Amino acid sequence: MNILALDTSTEFCSVALYAGDRLTERGIAAGQSHSTLLLGMIDSLLAESGLQYSALDGIAYGEGPGAFTGLRIACAVVQGIAFAHDLPVCGIGTLRALAARSGAEQVIACLDARMGEVYHGAYLRNGGEWREVSAPRVCPPAMVPLPEGAGWAGCGSGFAAHGEILRGRLGAALQSSATTLMPHAREIAMLAMPEFAAGRGRAAEFAIPVYVRDKVALKTGER
Repeated sequence: MNILALDTSTEFCSVALYAGDRLTERGIAAGQSHSTLLLGMIDSLLAESGLQYSALDGIAYGEGPGAFTGLRIACAVVQGIAFAHDLPVCGIGTLRALAARSGAEQVIACLDARMGEVYHGAYLRNGGEWREVSAPRVCPPAMVPLPEGAGWAGCGSGFAAHGEILRGRLGAALQSSATTLMPHAREIAMLAMPEFAAGRGRAAEFAIPVYVRDKVALKTGER
């Protein structure tokens, strides 16, 4: 199968192409420039692989949680390509993709959600699959769910922004923390592959963001 994947849920912009048994990727710290960089990165990746959009079997994307604008950009691009070329789509949770990128077996994934909060999810690897232990949510770092047992690997920008609070909350359950890891299209492509292979791709109009939070900024009084 030929699967295109992309992620713009954080300040890091990435695309990946799973073509047969070969995986190629692009990634750049984009800041606020995702909308101007993304299509060029996709075109470059397809050109390198000698593929046209018509050769794709599906498009996967980081559905969230993450930066609201970034999620909307990803969904708009995915919908545009999918509608134009009659392709199925598959949304992959960004926290699950982040857990997969960590390389650990039991992972607490936290992204900085701003406003003194984190996006949190916890996952266990079972063979080649990931089991969701704690569903994605947004909460203050001092209130993240406590996992069972020890040996958990923490990862993501939430640990960079709120590391002291998270480490204090998680205590002995937390074995390590990788503060610079971001969700990446590489893992999104790999996680989406079995979904497409099983025929669980969806129509283009279902490429929608998963925000988790319904609030973009604090009101003046809340600040």
